[in-house]
Amino acid sequence: MKTDIRNRKDIEKLINAFYEKVKVDEVIGYFFNDVAKVNWEIHLPKMYDFWENILFYTANFEGNPMVVHKELNEKSAMTKDHFVRWNELFTTTVDKFFEGKKADEIKNRALNISYAMMFKTL
Repeated sequence: MKTDIRNRKDIEKLINAFYEKVKVDEVIGYFFNDVAKVNWEIHLPKMYDFWENILFYTANFEGNPMVVHKELNEKSAMTKDHFVRWNELFTTTVDKFFEGKKADEIKNRALNISYAMMFKTL
C-alpha cells in the first residue's frame, strides 16, 4: 500500500529513484552525465533540501535553480521535449511510491517549476 510523502526520508527515496531513471534516460540523461557532469554526492543532498523546502517549508535550500538551468542551456540547448520528459519521469516516480495530498502537491509544483524554467530558459 502506498503512503503519502511524509518527511525527508520519503523525499530522499523519491529523489534517489527519480535520478536513477534520469541517469540512464535516452532523452535527458546526457544533460546530467555529459553536459553538467553532475557530482551526485553534491547534487542529491541539494535536491533533498530543495524538495523538502517545497513541500514542508523548511527553508533549508540555498541556491538559484534558474541560473543553473540557464547556464546549462547555454552549453547544450534544451527543448520543450526535454522538460516534458523530465516531468514524465518525475511524475511516474512519484506515482510508483506515493499517493495523497503531498504526492499530488509535489507533482503539481514540479510541473509548475519546470514550465517556469522552460519559458525563462528557452
